[in-house]
Amino acid sequence: MFESIAYAQNAAPKGSSWGAFLPLIIIFVIFYFLLIMPQQKRNKKHRQLIDSLKAGDEVITSGGIYGKIDNVVDQNTFLIEISKGVKIKVNRNAIATVVKPQEVSQPK
Repeated sequence: MFESIAYAQNAAPKGSSWGAFLPLIIIFVIFYFLLIMPQQKRNKKHRQLIDSLKAGDEVITSGGIYGKIDNVVDQNTFLIEISKGVKIKVNRNAIATVVKPQEVSQPK
């Protein structure tokens, strides 16, 4: 009686091992095209933006501070003028975006 049960347990379905991994592969491909690739494009565009910064560019920092690059101190540091006579030292990676001059509203 128990021998027939034991024989039945050994009878496993013969199938391809790729069939088990196919859903995982499809999910990874979908994640790559929906999440990873767009993030890499944004990072590349931001890196190009950071590399093209020079004195006189008006920028917004990642903290939300508007200012004009007054001086490039060294390879990783900028001196930004946020108000007349007020300058702050900012790391290159803290720059979020470059702003066109007409987009920054001047106080009256």
